[in-house]
Amino acid sequence: MKYLLTGATGELGTYALHYLKEQVALTDIVALARTEEKATKLREQGVEVRIGDFGDYPSLLEAFKGIDRLLFISSQPGAAVSRVVQHTNVVKAAKETGLSFVAYTSFPKGPQSQSPLAQDHILTERLVSEAHIPHTFLRNNWYLENENDTLNAAVAGHPFTYSAGDGKIGWALKREYAEAAINVLTEKVATPEVLELAGKPITYAALAEALKVASGTAFEVIEMTDTDYQTALISNGVPEAVVGFILMIQNDIRNGELDISSNDFEKALGKPLTPIVTALREWLQK
Repeated sequence: MKYLLTGATGELGTYALHYLKEQVALTDIVALARTEEKATKLREQGVEVRIGDFGDYPSLLEAFKGIDRLLFISSQPGAAVSRVVQHTNVVKAAKETGLSFVAYTSFPKGPQSQSPLAQDHILTERLVSEAHIPHTFLRNNWYLENENDTLNAAVAGHPFTYSAGDGKIGWALKREYAEAAINVLTEKVATPEVLELAGKPITYAALAEALKVASGTAFEVIEMTDTDYQTALISNGVPEAVVGFILMIQNDIRNGELDISSNDFEKALGKPLTPIVTALREWLQK
């Protein structure tokens, strides 16, 4: 059985590779890298690396030869080749080379989501389904590490700021999302068509209180309007394009796009999720 990981040099992919090496023989693992430079560190670990780029369809056909099960980590938007084109190439190559299973890192709620961030994922899910490739859609909620800037600022004594109101988010550590993905990839757990992977939904205010406990640090917590939050972000040197992205996410959260109650995560892990205060303590050690 040959397993291939995309995004193996990214943070999520690095965690995924760690967990996969714990479960299967190294000779059964293949990692996809875009360049020889990115491949070097993986090869130093004894991992077979194939060079392939989501924007280069022929390279994917070559990379997927002889692969049985694929962890398809979604690409980042904003590249020279659109994410829609990239993901279409991956699915076509998976179909053409006869892969037996795809685990795809998607977005919460799937087709029911109204978030602009969800649209490429909705299309990708449809492409995989229409290709009739056995699959599991890993609808990842929100990585705790996505809040690095907010958390770091608060621990340093600056205000903990946000504009998402009472919207709730199912935060969890990135390593837990990776472990769940690998458990599905290796069939260590059941592989349903969809897994809504989310921690216990809490508000930013609750996250701030948990951070105070985890860090032993006192800081001010300020709920802002989008306009005030935009001003604060710009004054802190955040590029305008990034500010727009942050505000879009805050709006999604306020509208409940990440408010998911599900026990799928614990099923996929085969154990309870790390409690939020404990997760924050782990984050503080990084």
